[in-house]
Amino acid sequence: MSSNDDDLTQWLSERVTQAFTDNRPLVIRGGNSKSFLGEAVANGDDLDVTGHRGIVSYEPGELVLTARAGTPLAEVEAALAEQNQMLAFEPPHYGEGATLGGTIAAGVSGPARPFTGSARDFVLGARIINGRGEPLRFGGEVMKNVAGYDLSRLMAGAFGTLGVLLDISLKVLPVPRDQVTLIFDKDADAALAHFSECLLKPWPITGAYWEAGRSYLRLAGAATSVESAATKLGGERLQYDQRFWQDIREHRSAFFDDDRPLWRLSVAPATPVLDIPGDCVVDWGGAQRWLLSDADANTIRQRATELGGHASLYSRRDGATVCPRFHPLSKPMMAVQKRVKDSLDPSGILNRGRLYPDF
Repeated sequence: MSSNDDDLTQWLSERVTQAFTDNRPLVIRGGNSKSFLGEAVANGDDLDVTGHRGIVSYEPGELVLTARAGTPLAEVEAALAEQNQMLAFEPPHYGEGATLGGTIAAGVSGPARPFTGSARDFVLGARIINGRGEPLRFGGEVMKNVAGYDLSRLMAGAFGTLGVLLDISLKVLPVPRDQVTLIFDKDADAALAHFSECLLKPWPITGAYWEAGRSYLRLAGAATSVESAATKLGGERLQYDQRFWQDIREHRSAFFDDDRPLWRLSVAPATPVLDIPGDCVVDWGGAQRWLLSDADANTIRQRATELGGHASLYSRRDGATVCPRFHPLSKPMMAVQKRVKDSLDPSGILNRGRLYPDF
């Protein structure tokens, strides 16, 4: 670790310590590419972490990379690409300013998530500053009153409410030797049934998406395995499929170019077509549904709950919002969330209200 890194860590630690002493909220700022997710944090002093950047260590043979939170995501991916490796959870950037810390804090994953794992699954360790201004490295300094929790992985999806991310260690994977995407003409019900059938087979599926009467299955892995599965499945082969999946991951496809509120629904993969007004596409083999709808938030959430899932408002172009944007938690789950929050950020100064109002 360089002296400049030590100095910046010390500066960030002092800023958080002072905010804790003054009971003054802090708004953690990175590249702001994920700032549209969750609740807006309007009040608080900015804590800019973009200067804390750079790859700390990378061992291709060990499939482990450690980088500072402010490191641009594109820089991390470029370094991995030089070694023919990748972040297997396919994190979306949602903008040129995407950083590794913001990506992990938001816990976002792309089309491969149900087949290779989520962002959380690839986190091996983390160094943070807690809400008291104390630097902590998980695996060494562990807080006793939250023993039993995998604290490094709890940072994924916490949106900075549990600590200021400094460094993240991640497991990385080799890029598949071959990739093919197959297209099938199917309505949504037939596509969901097809996905369920295919996922029971020992085929190297890494993407399953449906939109507007067409389903897409991505196969990736050893060339012989991919070709064997593709031959058995049939279907039309998609040209330029790398671009296709990148557009799905980054919400650049035509479906997402719409002024209606965009909802993310998480349901069991075999859940039938949703009877909610609006337009829908299916990702993650059926487990993730993107819904464009002007329907009332309560209506959407009630239906998602009836189906055993949950619904969160992902973005809304006109600036209006639903409160809360994330699906409300049950009382027991909220109690657990608050216990962890109180342990790591007792004064609630870090990104206050980012996940849920006043949380």
